[in-house]
Amino acid sequence: MKKNKIDVYTGVGSFESATKIKVTAEGKPEVIIDTKKTIIATGSKPSTLKGIEIDKKRIITSTEALNLPEIPAHLVIIGGGVIGLELGSVYARMGSKVSVVEFTDSIIGTMDRSLGKELQKSLQKIGFEFYLGHKVTGVTSKGNKVTVSADAPGDKKLVLEGDYCLVSVGRKPYTDGLQLEKAGVKSDDRGRIETDEHLETNIKGIYAIGDVVKGAMLAHKAEEEGIMVAETIAGQKPHINYLLIPGVVYTWPEVAAVGYTEEELKTQKREYKVGNFPFKASGRARASMDMDGFVKVLADKTTDEILGVHMIGPRVADMIAEAVVAMEFRASAEDIARMSHAHPTYTEVFKEACMAATENRAIHI
Repeated sequence: MKKNKIDVYTGVGSFESATKIKVTAEGKPEVIIDTKKTIIATGSKPSTLKGIEIDKKRIITSTEALNLPEIPAHLVIIGGGVIGLELGSVYARMGSKVSVVEFTDSIIGTMDRSLGKELQKSLQKIGFEFYLGHKVTGVTSKGNKVTVSADAPGDKKLVLEGDYCLVSVGRKPYTDGLQLEKAGVKSDDRGRIETDEHLETNIKGIYAIGDVVKGAMLAHKAEEEGIMVAETIAGQKPHINYLLIPGVVYTWPEVAAVGYTEEELKTQKREYKVGNFPFKASGRARASMDMDGFVKVLADKTTDEILGVHMIGPRVADMIAEAVVAMEFRASAEDIARMSHAHPTYTEVFKEACMAATENRAIHI
């Protein structure tokens, strides 16, 4: 910030009008900033379920889960999404029993279903219990214990007792205190600030990026949007391909994906082919004893263009970048299959999956 000669004001920022920002901080005089351009980048906060009171002691969100005073003996997680599974996997590896209660019939439901199935099997190996298709009806805390009640399939009931309950049911835009109405900025029924294709709000000169606008709540998505707005203000013509922003789950094994899921291609009635290759057939994965997982490549049946790449396994959070580059240049599965990949490396699994998608030519299985 200093290097780029940026003035920093610490405090609560709010709109006085479309061209005036007020900054208040305890023990400091109020500051009014006149502005021609404003970028709203206030992020998000954890969502909650109706009827559940977050006490931040035993019934917690992801914020409190980062600073627990002890390793839970039994951590109950409401929600089988990314954040809950990431935090749950950390505590499971430190010895906690982890129970996940999820309303739908799969975990990481926004990703390709094959990834959720494989991740569930891997997490069960380290002590996870999964209760899918369960609707939470209540959470109570008494002393150092919490009780989670849920409706189970077949009109049955589930009661889980643990020492902490992590409510992880997504995140919502954080706009508290901004006083958007004073600037005339509109938001939708989910609290997201409405923008056009250039991320400008309905008020000229006011932009919004990141978790406060529509789209995936990812740090790298927000970063790309910040760059895009800065370039737009500078008179350039930037562009973001939202389809090619990768998603990552930082469990172990890691999960990463970019492009279309198989379910989306089926909905589109698009003809495609699939190439799969398991990490257990990788020399590097066997040497490191990280053999869970696979790479799945979806390619157009006629043109062989890569339409989606879905990975679960060691270091796939890094490996997905190769898939993003390939898809940005509209590479075919055969293009990747013909490229030399160093041996032994995890990335060979991506090459082999592309070979498998190209007339089933994988050679190391």
